[in-house]
Amino acid sequence: MLYLNDNDIAAMGTDWHALRDTVRHALMMDAAGDSAHPIKPYLRFQNPQNRIIAMPAYVGGDIGLSGMKWIASFPGNVEKGLPRAHNTVILNHIDTGEPLAFFHSARLSGLRTAAVSSLMVQAYMDARQPVSVCLGILGWGPIGRLHLEMCAAMLGEQLEQVYIYDPRGIDPITIPEVLRFKTVIAGNWQEVYRHADIMATCTVASSRYINEKPREGTLLLGVSLRDYLPESVAHLKAIVVDDWDEVCRENTDIEQLHQKHGLHKEAVHTLADVVCGQRLRSVDRLEPVFFNPMGLAIFDIAAAGYYWRKAMEHGIGVKLSV
Repeated sequence: MLYLNDNDIAAMGTDWHALRDTVRHALMMDAAGDSAHPIKPYLRFQNPQNRIIAMPAYVGGDIGLSGMKWIASFPGNVEKGLPRAHNTVILNHIDTGEPLAFFHSARLSGLRTAAVSSLMVQAYMDARQPVSVCLGILGWGPIGRLHLEMCAAMLGEQLEQVYIYDPRGIDPITIPEVLRFKTVIAGNWQEVYRHADIMATCTVASSRYINEKPREGTLLLGVSLRDYLPESVAHLKAIVVDDWDEVCRENTDIEQLHQKHGLHKEAVHTLADVVCGQRLRSVDRLEPVFFNPMGLAIFDIAAAGYYWRKAMEHGIGVKLSV
């Protein structure tokens, strides 16, 4: 079994286009029925805001792996100078169950999250074909920073300006040097929200705060799932989820819309509808698009498999024996 950590993942570099293609393949296998990912349970104890989530999955096709992600999310860690999330993944051989790799890497989870967002970014750009884009990011932790990296790689010269905000403050040195000239550190979330064409919420907010309707034609990447007061997005007609049964629970924005405004499964698009069925092409260009990804284990297994194969090819990691 191969052991890999954050340093190993970083050493292999980040090819955003390859990661996008990897999670797209997992999504296609899911749409074709060649996958399995039961609803993930949440383990809670002592402080109810903390949770450890089990995410088992199988993905067929060229990925051909099974395994489980086991991720501990403790929001209060941020105030202690610790990572909010501690992520582990184990991969198993699909024929024998043999353990193939064990990852202890928060970066791997963040890369998967941003790679899934890249599918929506590409679908949005293909459907709307804007000349240029202003990107907005709320929350400047690891997930926010990876979303900036991903969008810079996916959008290229079309990324005209970036607005970022974090209530804890942002050190300009943490912004990639090549992007500093086009990046504005905003004084509040409203400044970001009102400028952005693509808006990513990557926060650990303890309560919802976005109380304004989005601008026309925007893409809202609701990565942190609990930022929007339901009245601000209840009027939207283009709501996209990765999986309704996963995301309509645990006090997400989708569950709030379901409980307070009657949103139901048949009224939303799935990520597969958008990526495989090009559903955004039939949505009015002025209609905002609201993406809510709970996070599917198939994407974690696919991303882990991508790095496991790359590590095996380049002799990276520590081989463990029984």
